[in-house]
Amino acid sequence: MPVCSTTRAAAADGNETPVKMCANVFGVLKSLFGKPFDGGKRMDHGVPQQQHHHHPAEQQQQPYHPQHPAMIRLYEVHKEVASLGPQVCLFSGPQDDRDYKRLERELTRLLLDVDQVDTEGKPELQGARKRAAQEVEGLLRYLEENATHPSRGAIEELSDEARQLVDDRVVAPQRSGGAAEINDELVDALQVIVLRLTQVKTEGRVPLRKARYRALTRLCAVQDVIEGRTQQQTLSLPLPGDTHEAVHRINQVMEKVGVARGQLVALLMGLTGRDSCAHLSRILTEMQAELDALDVSGNAAIRNYRKQVVEEINGLLKHLDMEGEGEDTRRYDLAQHGSIREIEALRAHVSHLRDGVLRHCTVGDLSFRPKAELQSLLTHLDQVDTAKNPCIREARRRAVVEVQAIITFLDLREALAHRQPGPAEHPAHRAVWLVLGSLSDLQAQALGFDGKRVDKSYILLEELLTKQLLALDAVDPQGDDTTKMARKQAVKFAQNILNYLDMKTDGWEY
Repeated sequence: MPVCSTTRAAAADGNETPVKMCANVFGVLKSLFGKPFDGGKRMDHGVPQQQHHHHPAEQQQQPYHPQHPAMIRLYEVHKEVASLGPQVCLFSGPQDDRDYKRLERELTRLLLDVDQVDTEGKPELQGARKRAAQEVEGLLRYLEENATHPSRGAIEELSDEARQLVDDRVVAPQRSGGAAEINDELVDALQVIVLRLTQVKTEGRVPLRKARYRALTRLCAVQDVIEGRTQQQTLSLPLPGDTHEAVHRINQVMEKVGVARGQLVALLMGLTGRDSCAHLSRILTEMQAELDALDVSGNAAIRNYRKQVVEEINGLLKHLDMEGEGEDTRRYDLAQHGSIREIEALRAHVSHLRDGVLRHCTVGDLSFRPKAELQSLLTHLDQVDTAKNPCIREARRRAVVEVQAIITFLDLREALAHRQPGPAEHPAHRAVWLVLGSLSDLQAQALGFDGKRVDKSYILLEELLTKQLLALDAVDPQGDDTTKMARKQAVKFAQNILNYLDMKTDGWEY
């Protein structure tokens, strides 16, 4: 069925065309699987270039002309591989997808064609055939790896979960003539799935980035349709006689819009095989034309009512005018997005400030306190336009967490430096402060950590933080409210450090 692309939310502002991007990816792919076959261009009169200075008897070997039947057939295979390469690099579906089966079938045919090339037992022709086979096998492997990648499976599972949720709450009730169960619970459940989708790792693979993007845009479009719905409003009658007919016809259109909304949701989630984006777009456009033909110039209330219905239709149409967007644009390549570039520039500034803070704290110098600058960075991050893109929102959230981690580190260091415990201080309260001192040192290590979860330093740091949590759990406040509050805040502080360390090493990318 045709695939509806949905929002313009993740619009990238790079100028590189999809064809160039495919060529770049294909070039990387070919470098991974060895030097590609080039139709014999790396051969000098039939002798590989690295053999130029071998025994003179070898130099007298008869060259293989480019018109040799084997070379001609291999070059034809190479051209077909070059044509299929970009399609393989951009394919983002599962193995049961029609395009997957087509690409697999065509590549398998090429592999059989290469195997049938008669090399006449000549090493030069055998080498050319081997390189051609490597090209085809590399594309087959790349196609299969992306279609069966665990992240591909995670995207499908989350999409199925969202599809089932929308079907149960919206599509199925409307199909049976009832009312859709659209409420805050449904909106929240969809948002949870969106957040889980943003956490799916793509390892920088174009097909996986594309699959995640398409799943997210569909789900975000469904959210937009559901959250932006307006309840059907009818005007109280009777109205002046010359407006009765207009109100009745607007009410009829509004009922049709409600049905179209359900059809759009079903279409976006792949729950219908009958409708298409183009068909639904024609229906909505006809509704607009019907509303435009009404004469409501004499009544402001009815004019406003018609305007409201037209806006409702426009809100649905915006999700239907970009059919095929997922195939033809680079919107899933967020590294080129202006907001991502802005966030990355701010993160680089944050990293510079963090290094300065840690450097001064190492020597016991607390004079370097760029809190005002850090607060201004938080303000700047808050103003970054996410274009309703959940991946950009996640990137911004992570940048905010990085800034907040430095601010809390500075606040705790300052509190520890100015702490003046009195003789009447509760022993349990003193114990909490001792743990906070240890947590401050551990947070400095977490801020400066730049490794992976398998590193020994990571494992040790995680163990030390866990021990501090156990130490806090062992503190007995003995009914002292101040100690209870201090211990609670210390536990939260330790958990935040663990969460920060987990975020730094989870391998997430936009």
